[in-house]
Amino acid sequence: MKYQWSWASFNDLSPDGVHTYLQTLLIGAGWTIALSLCAYVFSLLLGSVVGVFRTVESKPARLAATTYVELFRNVPLLVQMFLWYYVLPELLPKSLGTAIKQMQQPWGQFFPALLCLGFYGTARIAETLRSGIRSLRTGQRQAAVALGLTTFQAYRFVILPQAFRIVVPPLTSEFMATIKYSSVAMTIGLVELTGAARSMQEFSFHIFEAFSAATIVYFAINTVVVYSLARLERKSAVPTSGSSAAPGALTIVEAEQP
Repeated sequence: MKYQWSWASFNDLSPDGVHTYLQTLLIGAGWTIALSLCAYVFSLLLGSVVGVFRTVESKPARLAATTYVELFRNVPLLVQMFLWYYVLPELLPKSLGTAIKQMQQPWGQFFPALLCLGFYGTARIAETLRSGIRSLRTGQRQAAVALGLTTFQAYRFVILPQAFRIVVPPLTSEFMATIKYSSVAMTIGLVELTGAARSMQEFSFHIFEAFSAATIVYFAINTVVVYSLARLERKSAVPTSGSSAAPGALTIVEAEQP
């Protein structure tokens, strides 16, 4: 059977009776960007803390951070999405759980999806940052402490500024992954970009047009992310031997033994 393409179907009214299919796709793209950006910022902040805990000398802190990473990293994202949306309200006090279940759409789906992607991304970013910290010369921390800095100050002024500059490329990949993972929120009713494309496909039967448009929008969003963070990567690249360090980062040079 020959498929009849009809790009004019984007101008048809969607099932809500207010927006066209094109407008619905653009609104879905907006929710995708909002969810991805909020989840990434959340996971970057919390992941930085967990990543640091993975490298400190305190065994309880390392054990807690390791347990967190292994728990969230080894459970499928779709299962976590269902747990946050369906199970969490049942575990909370009845009044709070009822309030969560009665939240208006799309916020009732947005916040569980945000928590799911945020906590899942935290585990991945924590491992990325841990690798960046471990890649530094072991004497950096000891030299910082020897200069009179506390452990917090050593991480704040010496270790983290260097580690973050090293892991900018994998953090870029993680941001792009978060954008793609956001499509899982469709399973709990959030009409983000993939959900909007599926809605168009189900009601208009123009499956190729709907998902072709979604593919183009995803590609455009990730292209902007790649080029934006590529500029950041060039500006924050670790200087080669003999070049100056970036402002705000205290790099301790260890003397070589004769």
